[in-house]
Amino acid sequence: MTVSGGGKHLSAEMRAQLKQTAQQMATPGKGLSACDEGPATIGGRFEAVGVQNSEETRRVYRQMLFTAEGCEKYLSGAILDPETLYQKSDGGVLFPELLKSRGILPGYVAAGAVFAKWRSPLVIDVSKGCPTSLAIKANMQDLARYALICQSEGLVPIVEPDISLSGTHTLETAIDVNIKVQAELYKAMIDHGVYMEGSTLKPNIVNPGKDCHESYTVEEIGEANIRVLRDVFPVAMPGANFLSGGQSLSDASARLSAMNKVKGNSPWNLSFSWSQALQLPLLELCRDKGELCLEEMGKLYVEELEIAGKAARGEHEWKEGEGSHGGAKKAMVGV
Repeated sequence: MTVSGGGKHLSAEMRAQLKQTAQQMATPGKGLSACDEGPATIGGRFEAVGVQNSEETRRVYRQMLFTAEGCEKYLSGAILDPETLYQKSDGGVLFPELLKSRGILPGYVAAGAVFAKWRSPLVIDVSKGCPTSLAIKANMQDLARYALICQSEGLVPIVEPDISLSGTHTLETAIDVNIKVQAELYKAMIDHGVYMEGSTLKPNIVNPGKDCHESYTVEEIGEANIRVLRDVFPVAMPGANFLSGGQSLSDASARLSAMNKVKGNSPWNLSFSWSQALQLPLLELCRDKGELCLEEMGKLYVEELEIAGKAARGEHEWKEGEGSHGGAKKAMVGV
């Protein structure tokens, strides 16, 4: 049979495998654990709370993230960095194999990974005309080429257009820019022949700039995100896993839950792929103790994942003011 659309360069078997992996990543109520910080980044977080940064400390910390009792109920995948791909559990099992044994897909590069991620960061600065059309096009072309290469190697590409939370822009401006960026991304992917069913999206949550003086309710922010997706997100792609981008767990969860409450019959699975929102509270448990409090961290981690999982189903009940911007406070309506 002649293949129409993207993926013409792929065998039927490879297309089927990519589609199956992308669909598994989009399992309802589950998200991605973003554990792809490099040694310097995670080391800075350790040192900020008084924990020594060593290869062994990083190993046992990641082992906790992968083995916390019950975490597999809320995770479909884990994004890894190169160091983590080759680290082993206390029992001598490579982390990618450990994750697979728990039904969690490992991702980043080779050595057992089944997906990869590429991030293209952009900033909104209306006074400077940023992001420029050239910057948007160049970055989205890069993401499309990366996606094509990934699929040629049997990896599902996570495409991550990341518009920073910094700035003074309004929610209305954020909607316009996100639509423009994502429309350029999908056009580039289609033009390059990317197999859309075997791809997934990791976008920023559409928000006003953190220094914006306007006020918005969490419901308005949730509706803004659904508007962007309905305008441009291909139905062929199975889901979107939103990044936290410096938002707290309470704000990110409220906004994700608000999206899922108003998405109606939209076909995509909308979930999470969070790092700081989940991990920074864990590290606070270790502040000034000189070591990782692994048992306490594991318990809190699963509690956080349960909140994120409920948000991914639109079942998280946020407190008044959570997820809103600039003091706007409207109580949640419905469940």
